[in-house]
Amino acid sequence: MLIHPTGRFDNHPADNRHIEVLPLAAAMGAEIRGVSIAALSDEAFAEVRAALFRHKMIFFRDQDISHADQAAFSRRFGPFAEDAYTKGVPGHPEVQPLIKEADQSVGMVFGAGWHTDSAFLAEPPAISMLYGVEIPPYGGDTIFANSALAYAMLSPTMQAMIAPLKVHMSMAKVVETARANLDADETPLGRVAATRDMNRLPDEIARKVAGTMHPLVRTHPVTGEKALYCDETYATGIDGLTAAEAAPLLKFLVEHITQPAFTCRLRWAPGTYAAWDNRICVHQAFNDYDGFRRELYRTTIAGEAPR
Repeated sequence: MLIHPTGRFDNHPADNRHIEVLPLAAAMGAEIRGVSIAALSDEAFAEVRAALFRHKMIFFRDQDISHADQAAFSRRFGPFAEDAYTKGVPGHPEVQPLIKEADQSVGMVFGAGWHTDSAFLAEPPAISMLYGVEIPPYGGDTIFANSALAYAMLSPTMQAMIAPLKVHMSMAKVVETARANLDADETPLGRVAATRDMNRLPDEIARKVAGTMHPLVRTHPVTGEKALYCDETYATGIDGLTAAEAAPLLKFLVEHITQPAFTCRLRWAPGTYAAWDNRICVHQAFNDYDGFRRELYRTTIAGEAPR
């Protein structure tokens, strides 16, 4: 299903006094210029926060920051979230390294596949952030899709039909993919994938495989904007529907969200700092930079139970 929602694109910047905002695409995304995230006034930060909610994903170029700077900037958005996959750097457990060495060649990179971060948790992270340190000369982009715009472009009948539904979000497909295709040490799950017996998973992983039911349509707690809440990575079923009934509906919704008209694509560079709102967009990373080293650092901000 391909849509070009003429008249529904509204990614123009708000009137700002302390920052410059340059939209990245018609559907979503914006570059923030004229500031250092390590030295933002309260007034400038308020505009940055509003820009994140408005544009769904924002990014800054040419930032030169430490782990402590990243942690301090992230904390201005709220407390840190539970991290489902990685361990932090020494001295900063909330700053997660995402590093792929030049001599690594793997079939599954961290962040592959359309997803909203850690949706299987009872309270998924609200905001995710990445800081790029070493970036391939090409490849390694991240693509985002506006799930609020996608919801707005559904017919009123479809909106009414899916309004009461709950989607089952689970880590199960990630575990299955890791086991089927990759060496256990070369997946986001590490050695978790070494056992093929679901009944022998560590309790912490078993909890994430069991997952959580969330509203298929969620409402942003700050803006009141409604968005589709499903993806191809974690959405495994719909409460009250059989697997055969749920599968085509989820397939339609994921393909609807991720069609080109609703997307923007971020080209990383050293010093790029990006932040996105998991409640109103989905994203995926590309595995297209074999032979090059890629080093980024991630922080995630705690969210609420979707409603």
